[in-house]
Amino acid sequence: MAGYVSGAGSANAGPRVVAIANQKGGVGKTTTAINLGTALAAVGERVLVLDLDPQGNASTGLGIDIEQRFKTSFDILTGNATILETVLKTAVPNLFVVPANNDLVGIDSMLSNDQNKPFKLRDAIVAMIGQQRTRDPETHFTYVLIDCPPSLNLLTLNAMSAAHAVIVPVQCEFFALEGISQLKDSIEQIRATLNPRLEIQGVVLTMHDQRVSLSREVADNVRAFFGAKVYDTVIPRNTRIAEAPSHGKPILLYDYDCAGSQAYMRLATEIMERERRFKAA
Repeated sequence: MAGYVSGAGSANAGPRVVAIANQKGGVGKTTTAINLGTALAAVGERVLVLDLDPQGNASTGLGIDIEQRFKTSFDILTGNATILETVLKTAVPNLFVVPANNDLVGIDSMLSNDQNKPFKLRDAIVAMIGQQRTRDPETHFTYVLIDCPPSLNLLTLNAMSAAHAVIVPVQCEFFALEGISQLKDSIEQIRATLNPRLEIQGVVLTMHDQRVSLSREVADNVRAFFGAKVYDTVIPRNTRIAEAPSHGKPILLYDYDCAGSQAYMRLATEIMERERRFKAA
């Protein structure tokens, strides 16, 4: 991880880079990336959401139409564009996105003979930090949130090689713990071979329904497995959260007062408080 300066908020520091990952689909990765990014931006952070999923749902959920995606994360990984050449503004002040599209499906074959292929995103972020140091500190990103695809493939490997930490969304349903130990083992393997700084920053319980005993049981099991890594904030199952992406808006813009919006604001506050304790330790 040469080139990184850990920690967010300092004019001389690079951004805090966080991969949002779980190889299971439908657990709330993209929803968490979009709405956590919005919540962090709302409290004064300058946030870049980097869409690394071929489905491009984070881009869509932040209001970026497919026709607007002239340059994407595919161009970054293949060396055809820098991050700053690819960044687009969103409707949220201080929140930006690197979009994605279906081109990412072909990234494995495109990079098949490249020995540096696990580090393409890391190198692009290091280059971005260098570029930003020549600019007004007010324009520096303090957080980069990487929305990973639902698999442990080359894209997720690039995200984890580039990140300081991983946030793992876990849906409160029957198969929630299936594969979690595999993901944890994969993170440990990446720490040992590619990125010694990588850590699980936290686990977010999503789609939680307090009225359903299964949700409570899953939450208890996840807390038993991950201990203090699990955030106190739980994201509820909320219709408004599900509706918001179809309108191209984060939930905080779509319905600020709903339970889902307030949960993501609390989660952002909790994450930043953990970051402060981490840097103070």
